[in-house]
Formats: sequence, C-alpha cells, structure tokens
Amino acid sequence: MKLAIVGSVGVPGQYGGFETLAENLVRYHETEARDIELTVYCSARAYPDRPDRYRSAALRYIGLDANGVQSIPYDIFSLLDAARRGHDVILLLGVSGALALPLLRLVSRAQIVTNIDGMEWRRDKWSGLARWVLKTSERLAVRHSHRVVADNAGIADHVRAAYGPEAEVIEYGGDHAVAPVDAPAADLPPLPDSYALALCRIEPENNVHVILEAFAEAGAPLVFVGNWDRSAYGRELVAAYGTRSNLTLLDPVYDPAALLAIRGGASSYVHGHSAGGTNPSLVEMMHFGIPILAFDCTYNRYTTEESARFFADAPTLAGLVRTPDPDPERGAKLLAIARRRYTWARIGRRYFDLFRAVTRGSAAAPQD
Repeated sequence: MKLAIVGSVGVPGQYGGFETLAENLVRYHETEARDIELTVYCSARAYPDRPDRYRSAALRYIGLDANGVQSIPYDIFSLLDAARRGHDVILLLGVSGALALPLLRLVSRAQIVTNIDGMEWRRDKWSGLARWVLKTSERLAVRHSHRVVADNAGIADHVRAAYGPEAEVIEYGGDHAVAPVDAPAADLPPLPDSYALALCRIEPENNVHVILEAFAEAGAPLVFVGNWDRSAYGRELVAAYGTRSNLTLLDPVYDPAALLAIRGGASSYVHGHSAGGTNPSLVEMMHFGIPILAFDCTYNRYTTEESARFFADAPTLAGLVRTPDPDPERGAKLLAIARRRYTWARIGRRYFDLFRAVTRGSAAAPQD
C-alpha cells in the first residue's frame, strides 16, 4: 500500500495540531507499519533544507505556504501530485483542498480519508466569504471522501446531523507532552511556587479575557503563556492585566525543556477554548494529572468525559478558583482518561487500521 499525508506544514513537526499528528503518524509507521510506503507532503517555504526523507517517510515539497490564503492551492497541488504518483490512500488533514475532491474522484482510484478538523467555518475570526468557502469545503469533503475522521464526538454528531454519514472518531495523542527532554531548560522567568496555568493562542474564542478577569478578581496566581503581541486583542489584555501581581503573562515558549518545566510546575490547568473539537493542548495537559478548569462546551465535556470543572463566564470561574476542589482525585481521573484514550500508540493504530480497512473496502470502524 502507498499512503500520502496531505494538508500539514510537514515533518519534522514544528508547531500545530496537524503537524504533531503527522509527526506521530510517521513515528508509528516507523515502528509498526513499515509494510506501507509513506509519503508526507511539506511546504517548501517551511523547510529550506528540504531533505528527501524523515525517519521512515519520503518527503515531497510544494512551493506554497500551508496556511493562510495559500492553503487551498497548497492542498490541491499536493492532492493531485499524490494521485498522479499512484497512492492507494490519501489522508487529507483539513478541508482546504476539498474543492479538488470531485475531480480527484473522477481521475484517481485513491481512497480519500479526510480529517475535517473542527468546523472552522463557525469561528468568529472569519469573514462571511471565508465562512462560506470553509463550509462549502467541509460539505465537499464529507460528500467526496471515502471516509471522514472527526477528532471529537461533537464533530461526529455535526457530520451525522448535517450530512448523514457516520464519521470515525479518532482524537489526538498527548503523551508526547510528558516525555523526558534531554536538553536543559532555557532560563525561565520567576514563577510562583503554586500556580494555575493557561496556554493558548490569544484569541477571543479561547476566552482569554474571561480567564484573566476571573483570576484578577480571585487574586490567585496564574501563569498564562500566549502570543500576546500578535493582535490588538492581546495587546489590550496585556495593558489591562500585565501589572497585576498575581498574573504572569509570558510570550510563547518554544524550548521543549522550558515548556515541560512550566507545565510540570502547575497545580491546575485552565482551558478556555470554545471551538475546534478535541484540542491538543487539553489532551496534553490531561497527561500531567492535575485538576482542569475548562470552558463549558460540548467538545470539552466529551474530551474530559465530564471530569473537569466547567465555567461559562468570569464570575463562575472566579468562584471555582476560590473554592477548594471537592474531588481530590480529579487530576488522577483525568490522567487515567488520557492514558486510556489519548496516547499516540492508540491513535496511530486506529489511523493505520482505518487505512487498511479502506483499501479492503471494509465498512468496519477501527477498533481499540
């Protein structure tokens, strides 16, 4: 079998959920699925050295950015090249390239498996035109893929209600976040002895303002890592909250050892994401075995199996911060869920079982 992975920036993974997924599928392939010939499509602009191989995978480069306005032609060119080269299965990450799927189904016998991501068209940051393009792409992806993967049961519910087909629910792994790091950590800023941690892109849909308002009111220590300077929203929050003695606002941390130290030192994790399905940062933090305060939405409830404490606004979150957790085993419960559901060994096995099933024409879902 020849398998192509299309739609990520590429490997080795540098950032992002799809890049981490592609990276870990390559690692699984290297140890468990060498009978399959694997190619990963990469953005030439992200990898100036452009090696021919990474671990067990062949690499092919497309001279466009994988994100932003170029993501559509990047994915389309990758899909067409993968089909031309006779791949039996193509894993499409995201729906940007779905505009090409009707044509691809006419000219290629490749089996298309699409991870449709997290209903991007619902995100507030998109204009009306962008939302229309994304929703149309999602519809085309579901209609013209042989199998659809949803990373959260809430996404699968949407696919069933809106389009009819049953999606395979395959989440993300998070155990890489607790893997030991050989290199020493870069210098860290002074951190409180005990603190809650939040870590995300600084966007309104991640409820950053809600979290900061709640902790400012409660007076509890919070370390918040994010790209504050990238938007007016982030800069305004720094201006409003940056001088609060209990709030430590850090720029993005890319050093693996430093990030591990910051995560490992936290006494709880605050997750404000309100969109996007199963969020990688949430499943990663579940592996640290600490209590989690999560924004109250379907995705987060599915991901944590209702085992987090949930908030919908700043006053509710402030109340939770002030109140001792009534369940002393909450962190241990979340860790047990993570070890059962969110390991890369399990996720890799389920993806590769699915790839083999579609080449056999099997309708059976991958089993644990």
